[in-house]
Amino acid sequence: MLEQDKNPFKNLQGDLKDVPPELRKKVMEDVATAKLIMELSHLFTGSFASIIEGMLNTKSKSE
Repeated sequence: MLEQDKNPFKNLQGDLKDVPPELRKKVMEDVATAKLIMELSHLFTGSFASIIEGMLNTKSKSE
């Protein structure tokens, strides 16, 4: 019953500990991979809108 009465959020105010270097390296690699995938997907899907718009535009003959 005493365990339930303790506020777990009070423990969050303590000092932060350093992350092990191998865990930090793995997380940073995962973030870089996710960023690369997002940029590649934007590269391929973002240009589709402009390509379709360019195909559908009719050019007026001013000559």
